[in-house]
Amino acid sequence: MYHPSPNLLQCLYSPQRIAAVVDVLAEDGISASRALGGANLTSADLRDSSVRVSYRQVGTVFRNAMRLSRDPSLAFRAGERMHVMAYGMYGYAMLSSRTRAEVIDFAAKYGRMLGTVADIDLARKDDTVSCLLEPLLSRDPADDVYRFALEFAFAAYQTLSRDVYGSSFRFSKLSAAYAPPPHAGTYDRIFQCPVEFDQSKNTLEFDAAWIDHPAVCPDEMTRAMAGRFYDQLFDHVARDDGLAADIRRRLVEHPGRFPSIETMAAELMIHPRTFRRKLQLQRKTYRQIVSEVRMQLAVGYLRNTQMTNDEIAARLDYSDAANFRHAFVRWTGKSPSDFRDRRASSIAAGAEDLLADVPN
Repeated sequence: MYHPSPNLLQCLYSPQRIAAVVDVLAEDGISASRALGGANLTSADLRDSSVRVSYRQVGTVFRNAMRLSRDPSLAFRAGERMHVMAYGMYGYAMLSSRTRAEVIDFAAKYGRMLGTVADIDLARKDDTVSCLLEPLLSRDPADDVYRFALEFAFAAYQTLSRDVYGSSFRFSKLSAAYAPPPHAGTYDRIFQCPVEFDQSKNTLEFDAAWIDHPAVCPDEMTRAMAGRFYDQLFDHVARDDGLAADIRRRLVEHPGRFPSIETMAAELMIHPRTFRRKLQLQRKTYRQIVSEVRMQLAVGYLRNTQMTNDEIAARLDYSDAANFRHAFVRWTGKSPSDFRDRRASSIAAGAEDLLADVPN
């Protein structure tokens, strides 16, 4: 598939890739100010969710890292930090996907919006899935930043794949278009699969069986990462103590899953009658809490991604986009497309008041 060259100067991407490199350099005693030299960024910028960076800035930090560090595995170490939640709402959407195939299609479709440092195209032939990677920071395999970016991308895709497919995930083959680097042996240790250099393309291959099954339930680490979204989603909502808060957090920690009241009560080891009584004491209903979580997730998707209504609906467990649209209008008084207009963003602040009208 043809990919036009990116605009390297547009600040469109979250700074997680830069933060990963800066953090690894810090472990080696190299200050953030040196790592960020020439990038017009501060260490505080890397923790600010509103900050967006350009590919030019990413390239500057990558080149700084190669100059400052003596560790040939630095790009791998940084890429391994790119867990699924490093991709923000896009990462949460991947965890909320219904199938593994949906995850990989989603990652390919929104690759540049994820701020990845290499375009990716996917192809399946018989029992093998091939991921073709093309670095965005350089087109020259002899350029060190070309190799550095690919090493970062190879490690990042392995980390992402293990988050969504399970910790036992392995690539079956890795091919690189550049010559074997002095640390070629590190590839064997990290990827534990055949590795070939001086190839015509950069590819990662894996057994198609990994995507022919339903998405796995997130493990403890991934659930914990998803749970951090709870504070972001509800930082401006009057939070309840007790059961209502426990339900909200559990819903957020299990992306894409909105179980029945009976199932939720069983998971929290509370008798359904007691479950309902406790919520009544908090002047809440289970349906209202589920709607509240769905609304906040919908707002997050609409504000921070370019996902379609169909994609959002599927991840909020609606049967189709029309049902999602009707629910969103009921919550906010606006359609999802209207809400995406920046002028409509202010309605979210008062939208939770509308949830009081959700019936039992």
